[in-house]
Amino acid sequence: MTLTELRYIVAVAKEKHFGRAAETCFVSQPTLSVAIKKLEEELGVVLFERGSTEVSVTPMGGQIVEQARRVLEEAGRIKELAKSGKNPLVGPLKLGIIYTIGPYLLPRLIPAIMKAAPQMPLLLQENFTMKLIDMLRAGEIDCAIMALPLPDAGLMLQPLYDEPFVVAVPAGHAWEGRKSVTATELKSETMLMLGVGHCFRDQVLEVCPEMARFAAGADGVQKSFEGSSLETIRHMVAGGIGVTVLPASSVPEKPSKRDLLRYVPFEKPVPDRRVVLAWRKSFTRLPAVEAVRKAVIESELPGVHMLDEPAKPQ
Repeated sequence: MTLTELRYIVAVAKEKHFGRAAETCFVSQPTLSVAIKKLEEELGVVLFERGSTEVSVTPMGGQIVEQARRVLEEAGRIKELAKSGKNPLVGPLKLGIIYTIGPYLLPRLIPAIMKAAPQMPLLLQENFTMKLIDMLRAGEIDCAIMALPLPDAGLMLQPLYDEPFVVAVPAGHAWEGRKSVTATELKSETMLMLGVGHCFRDQVLEVCPEMARFAAGADGVQKSFEGSSLETIRHMVAGGIGVTVLPASSVPEKPSKRDLLRYVPFEKPVPDRRVVLAWRKSFTRLPAVEAVRKAVIESELPGVHMLDEPAKPQ
């Protein structure tokens, strides 16, 4: 049994396809298939059920794949321990960030990191929360900036900031001059939301649960539309299609009077989200993580409340 074989079975379990798994491992499919068959014979168990279109993990295979992930993580820790004897702020840091934070934080974060740790270039991965968690567990990224709540993944979490939500409406909307609106009032409007898979969508639905029914097409009434990104939704609102909820960091600090959007605060208690920095408990370059935390604090994102709380295990 080798670490390479363990990487192969983890890849197949993740991709559910031998060809795609081989591509991610940078080997030919026959090489990967032969290695997995050899491992199955050595262990005396079937790890995967081979279907015509998809590969599924057997119950015993699932347990072995999970153990393989832990073995690979511990093996990776050996390299991290070796690096820790050197300067932890030298060398690339693989940073993940969710779609609804990246466009607004990164333009401020990257210059701050370049100033604080010029020999630590960021290798960025923008993705959905669940994908980033999988990448963290697999060691494909070192740390990630995401929003709570997160599923229990055995990670270390460092609170970064609390970010309030605001309502965006088209210019000329009846709410344009309002000092605030309530979450309940949203149910009377046509709402524009992110598609399934975005955690911010789920957070908006918590603010206005009635929208979940409309989003599902209940009663045959179309009261919500979906967009692929916050910027797409912003343009749809500007076009008069409806209203939306945005995180404060996405709102211009000084909106132009020619802007086709108007931003209205929520009544108190204002709904918000907590943004955190997450990393594996076994990750040893903690000064690099701290450098990212400090750079986020120094970025001074508009409208958010920066936090100075200790990290804690999830």
